[in-house]
Amino acid sequence: MELWDAYSKDEELIGSTLVRGEEIPKGMYHLVCEVLVRHTDGSYLCMKRSVQKWNYGGWYEATAGGSALAGEDKWQCAERELLEETGLVCHEFEEVNRSVEERKQAFFYNFVCTVDCEKTAIKLQEGETEGFLWMSEEEFKEFVNSDRMIPSNRRRYEKYFQRMGYVRKEKV
Repeated sequence: MELWDAYSKDEELIGSTLVRGEEIPKGMYHLVCEVLVRHTDGSYLCMKRSVQKWNYGGWYEATAGGSALAGEDKWQCAERELLEETGLVCHEFEEVNRSVEERKQAFFYNFVCTVDCEKTAIKLQEGETEGFLWMSEEEFKEFVNSDRMIPSNRRRYEKYFQRMGYVRKEKV
C-alpha cells in the first residue's frame, strides 16, 4: 500500500494520509515529481514505459517520476523516483516548473538533473519500464516537437523547452 501526505490547496500539510488508488477527498492534493535527465554530453534519457501500463504503455517517456510518499518532500521524491526508475543517483536538481492539476488533485514539480554516468548503467524498474535510449540534443528536439512525446510531459516541461530553444515556432 502506497501512502501519500495530504495537502491543502495552499500546499500546506493537513495531517491526513491518502492511499494510492483510493479516491482523494475534495480539497486535498498530493505531490508528484518528474525528473528530466540530461547527460553532461548534452543527450537526454528517455525511458520506455512498460506495455502493461494503462496509459501510454510502450511509449518513450522523457522523465522519471511519481508521487511523493508520506514523509517525503519534493526533493526526496525526485531523488527516489530517479533511482527507482533509472538506477541513477543525483543529489542536485533544478526545479523548472510547478503546476496544479485539479483533475488529478496533484501538485506537479518538474526538475532537470545533469548526470555524468556510463550510459549503459541504467536499471529498469519491473512493471514500470522495459527499455531506454539516450537521445542526442538534436534527436530530443525532434522528439519534443513530435507526436511521439506524451502530451502531459511536454506541457509540464514547456517553459524549459522554450528556454532551451527546443520548441519550434509555428509558421503563420
